[in-house]
Amino acid sequence: MAESSEVGTVTVMVSGSGDPVAGARRLARGALAAAAAAVLFLLTGLGHGGLVVLLSGVVGLVCSAAGIWWFLAHRGPLRAFGGLLAVGAPVAVLTLYVVGGLWLTALVALGLWGVALFCARAALRRPVGERESTRPSGERRPRPRRPVLIMNPKSGGGKVARFGLVERAEKLGARVVLLDPSAETDVTALARKAVSEGADLLGVAGGDGTQALVAAVAAEYDLPFLVVSAGTRNHFALDLGLDRTDPASCLEALVDGEELRVDLGSVSGRPFVNTVSFGVYADVVQHPDYRDAKAGTALDLLPDLLQGGEGDRLDAIADDRRLPAQQALLVSNNPYAAPDPFAAAAARRPQLDGGELGVIAIRVDGAAQAAELAVRGTQAAGLNVLTAARVEVTGKSVGVGSGNSGTGSGGSGGSGEAGEDVGPGADRGLIPVAVDGEALILPTPVVCTLRPGALRVLVPRHRPGVIEPQPPMDWRRITRLAFHHHSPRSGT
Repeated sequence: MAESSEVGTVTVMVSGSGDPVAGARRLARGALAAAAAAVLFLLTGLGHGGLVVLLSGVVGLVCSAAGIWWFLAHRGPLRAFGGLLAVGAPVAVLTLYVVGGLWLTALVALGLWGVALFCARAALRRPVGERESTRPSGERRPRPRRPVLIMNPKSGGGKVARFGLVERAEKLGARVVLLDPSAETDVTALARKAVSEGADLLGVAGGDGTQALVAAVAAEYDLPFLVVSAGTRNHFALDLGLDRTDPASCLEALVDGEELRVDLGSVSGRPFVNTVSFGVYADVVQHPDYRDAKAGTALDLLPDLLQGGEGDRLDAIADDRRLPAQQALLVSNNPYAAPDPFAAAAARRPQLDGGELGVIAIRVDGAAQAAELAVRGTQAAGLNVLTAARVEVTGKSVGVGSGNSGTGSGGSGGSGEAGEDVGPGADRGLIPVAVDGEALILPTPVVCTLRPGALRVLVPRHRPGVIEPQPPMDWRRITRLAFHHHSPRSGT
């Protein structure tokens, strides 16, 4: 295998035994054959009750999705009924399979479909000619002489003390600034002070919100930035490939590290490293009880926020694409992997240096659209998954309710109806926004942008969480791989 590095990415030329194009074609044909066999097995009577298995499975999925919607969007008897339906529908389907003697048919069909997915993923992963890897390449840098680390002793339930981060950092030559949990602290001012005193590296052991504030100062002065995974969820650390179970391992970057260039997000002038959320989630995060009881607070507030599909909505524009009347909007620093329950990396960003914002917008007007979303996924009218250089949330929609269900945004990457206008009818006041999980209130319009390659991140050379990004499942590409001839450099 030969590797050649470029700025920000590694281009990998893979050579090995056999023809990689032929290997990918065989896997693609195997995937199509297994998928066709699963469908024929269910529809042609080769399996006992195959059609019953297929239809009951779809009906069970639809009923369960509708039940989840009623449970989340309503109170009282309808919520109780929704909960029973959400749990009872899949249980009823499984019972039908067992009592009706259909379990073997369902198991064979599921096995064939599993083989199809396995072969399809292997075909897409298999190098065809020349393939680019989006895994960022690091550069070795001299060891920092005056690193300064800001640590929050409350983050992650006390990980700073539990893992002895202060002592370990000081042994490696870093100066540690401990935040006072009992007082409000201007973290940005602390970081600027450290720079004025000669710091040649800034780092944070704390949550993603604190990470973003210090990262902005590091980017401003073009200093390397060190992430220590001492927060609760550590999404930024996860996507950098750092070990979230052992924050102390992140300190190894001080003596054996490499530097990555990654993007830094900005929302109305405030930095973010992960996500900016609008709509339902942002409303829930504002509640004072959310930190201590996340699930309970969300369940208590959602019926008022959703109002059975007639709650508040937001209008937004992603580049030139209009997203009217959205209930929830997530803008991320680089897009997350395409939603896929079978992909382990679905909840991760394959890269942090792609130079684009990820956008996920959701609009569900009732149980029927919730069921459509469960069955069609990213192709549903109520879900948009796209990328953009700029996202502007113009304000709250006016006069939105279930009667407007015909103005859906048109599926994955779709746009609103051409005649709809985003903005003139909007309430240009203050809206709740969750920035890297922190609750804020910002004036509209709220603008999200990205600063490509603005942040220098110092990471350990050996990171256990680094994974090769997986290509999205694309059956059209599988078909092309299976039946079309490819040039050695086509990549498809």
